[in-house]
Amino acid sequence: MPISNTLRYAAIGCLAAPALLSAQGRTPVTNEAAVMANAKAIHAAVLSIDTHVDIAPANFTATGPNYTQKLPRTQVDLAKMEEGGLGGAFLVVYVGQSPTLDAAAFASANAQALEKFDAIHRLTEQLAPTRSEIAYTAADARRIHAAGKRVIFIGVENGFPIGADLTNVQKFFARGGRYMSLAHNGHSQLSDSNTGERDGVWLHNGLSPLGRQVIVEMNRLGMMIDVSHPSKQSMLQTLAISKAPIMASHSGVRAICNHSRNMDDEQLTALKKNGGVIQLVAFNSYVKCDPTRDVPREQARAAAMTDLRAEFGISATDRREQQAQIQALTDEKRNAYLAKQEDITARRYPSDPPATVKDFADHIDYVVKLIGIDHVGISSDFDGGGGVDGWRNASESLNVTAELVRRGYSKSEIAKIWGGNLLRVMERVEKAATAVTRGAAAAPRVQRPPVRPYPR
Repeated sequence: MPISNTLRYAAIGCLAAPALLSAQGRTPVTNEAAVMANAKAIHAAVLSIDTHVDIAPANFTATGPNYTQKLPRTQVDLAKMEEGGLGGAFLVVYVGQSPTLDAAAFASANAQALEKFDAIHRLTEQLAPTRSEIAYTAADARRIHAAGKRVIFIGVENGFPIGADLTNVQKFFARGGRYMSLAHNGHSQLSDSNTGERDGVWLHNGLSPLGRQVIVEMNRLGMMIDVSHPSKQSMLQTLAISKAPIMASHSGVRAICNHSRNMDDEQLTALKKNGGVIQLVAFNSYVKCDPTRDVPREQARAAAMTDLRAEFGISATDRREQQAQIQALTDEKRNAYLAKQEDITARRYPSDPPATVKDFADHIDYVVKLIGIDHVGISSDFDGGGGVDGWRNASESLNVTAELVRRGYSKSEIAKIWGGNLLRVMERVEKAATAVTRGAAAAPRVQRPPVRPYPR
């Protein structure tokens, strides 16, 4: 999800964070040399999958710097994945939500989505075919990993680009989309978003009639249903419809951080009953938060900055235009402005220390204790605002494994958390699709063509 999603989406009110639950039956490892030696061995052996990484098509061109290199302004690229031992990632076809739900908005969103699909295929087929490959199935992922290449999955964040045409679900699946969420930040034509908690305004009270059809179609095709952004009511209605396990591609624990994007205990328990998996996200605002403190502070900071800009005649609302106006001030006024800005952000309304890998692992411990080791996974939301101290980019992925080792998780348990649980869900979704389509009158499933991964 994009960086612009901040605490303004936090739910009003905050649950008191409970005493964090330790991993049941596990003995913490305190010898740091032993921790790192064990972590390195485990990390090299398991298939680690990050289920949510945002992309910019500009980083997937044949000319200029691209995703095959270590890019200075991205948290993920093939070089960082290789350096950090990250075996695979879902690169995300993300299109932001439009306030209008009409044909023009749908067409624009669809074009943006196809551009990102094309960018991902360009990476694996033209730019780095010997270093990466798209996985269409769980079996593909294991084969690609065994060959020493990075496993590239495609996820679709927001079903908005399918518009009102149900056949677009099949088209996205044919291009490699292996999960899709029905909404993002804002209600779509398919589903309400978690952001309805801001003002209590809902569009569908869960899923729309078309959204319900989309779930059935995703089951038919073998496409995982992602519930990270839709509302709680939408998620529960999805569970009542889906014939296959679902997943949350990048969410946190609401009992620890009371944010509308995180799952409460009722949702987690329902997810377990469904056989699904929550891919816990290392996004600071979803890992460590206190809305009763954070929201008023953010509002006060914003008000102080508005007053400061007015004082110095900074009238632009766009950030780049604001910076241009600040640079146009005389040296004396610009220095005074910057000094007052620092006073506001660093002294009057300072942010809390950032969340750490340890804070992130607290979410893992909580879910393991509540619903079991088989329903927990890992995601970063890198290049969409994600990252915590210790795991700021893909090259630092070993630090997550090391923290799990410190907490006493075994190799087999870490293998489940880093990707095994996700692949189990994917396999069950694939099998459910076979069962749904066997003998059905509906159009046959789209299979990967033998030469080209999707029609051009």
